[in-house]
Amino acid sequence: MSKYKVNVGDIELISLTDGHGAGEVTEIFPTSDLNIWESEYKDLLDGTVLHPRFGSFVISVKGKLIVVDTGMNGPDGKLLEDMQNKGVDRNHIEVVINTHLHPDHVGWNLSNGQPTFPNARYLVPKPDWDYWTGAKVINDAPWITDSVVPLSEERILDLIDGEYDVTPEIKTVPTPGHTPGHISISITSNGYHGFILGDVAHSPAQAEYTDWSPGFDVNPDLARETRHRVLNNLEHKNILVAAGHFPEPGFGRIKSVKGRRYWIIE
Repeated sequence: MSKYKVNVGDIELISLTDGHGAGEVTEIFPTSDLNIWESEYKDLLDGTVLHPRFGSFVISVKGKLIVVDTGMNGPDGKLLEDMQNKGVDRNHIEVVINTHLHPDHVGWNLSNGQPTFPNARYLVPKPDWDYWTGAKVINDAPWITDSVVPLSEERILDLIDGEYDVTPEIKTVPTPGHTPGHISISITSNGYHGFILGDVAHSPAQAEYTDWSPGFDVNPDLARETRHRVLNNLEHKNILVAAGHFPEPGFGRIKSVKGRRYWIIE
């Protein structure tokens, strides 16, 4: 099987990449230690610059195709090209889930003002919708006006709250902190389990240095608490993880070796 595809029971996960960002690693993670990055995670850096991936995932479950997050859609955005290269027809997508409403997760919701996935319903966490469309925030968040609000106007947007069964096998799980309504995706099939992380973590380094927080968490304390809880559970249950900001393809597990916790590539 291609390294860009994994199975969770009878469910197939396909990893997609829209592109990569760039930033000084200690600006992205202000509470982190550059010496640790350079001594233990140098392979993740370009000098002192981190290039986080803008990743998405396709879930194929019983013939139904679901997209989780839609990338940044920047000048070099390649999500649709990557999707085509991996045999996914965007016209066959039935559901799009935005784990939260940051710009690198909603960028391809629309293309040239029209829904990129014309036959899909778009699922958005209601607490995020309420936060980002609020009067205090929306004027500083043009991507909401461009890439999210039109979905409501087209009547193809569903606001979800709490745990939500997308299918019997696919469930949204509240993982707040990074944003108020951030969700992750739990996958269960034939006794196997998978978990699409969203932005609970942004780098493999956080498997060990879980207190390291990115500067763009809306509620850093809650995000840190969520990250500890989620990663502990994923490690304890040995669940397959799909992480959109980790290096391609973003599939792995959280495991401890000799008292240190690591991201182990699947």
